[in-house]
Amino acid sequence: MVQNPRPFTATFFNWKELTTSIFQGLFITAGTFFAYQYAIILGFDEALTRTMVFTVFITANVFLTLVNRSIYYSIFTTLKYKNNMALLLIGITLSITASLLFFPPPTRFFNFETLNLSRSTSCIYIGFITVMWCELVKINTRYKAINNH
Repeated sequence: MVQNPRPFTATFFNWKELTTSIFQGLFITAGTFFAYQYAIILGFDEALTRTMVFTVFITANVFLTLVNRSIYYSIFTTLKYKNNMALLLIGITLSITASLLFFPPPTRFFNFETLNLSRSTSCIYIGFITVMWCELVKINTRYKAINNH
């Protein structure tokens, strides 16, 4: 609040933030493609494949919300911070996703199938992996900051 407002000519994102966001999107895309190929190779039908890809995409975005709470501190540190809005949004997302996957009318409408525990775990794991590489970047950033002082 002490700083002057940024000029109207200044961009909202700098190149580093924009590049990071692009890489995050590309990794999530790669994860969803991986889930698709995994389901196809295992001979799953279209509905199950669609459900797995959707679950990976939603899971990755939930983890992305948690990872992007700080560009410096780890997800484990930021989970300790109180943020009711983030919890609310994640709760709403997970509730809607659960209703789409486990409540028959929306499941039929979107032509999803209910995932068993093994497939659900695989989707969550793939979504987790597609985002957690950001934590390695944060570790590197903290390491550089500590060694430069």
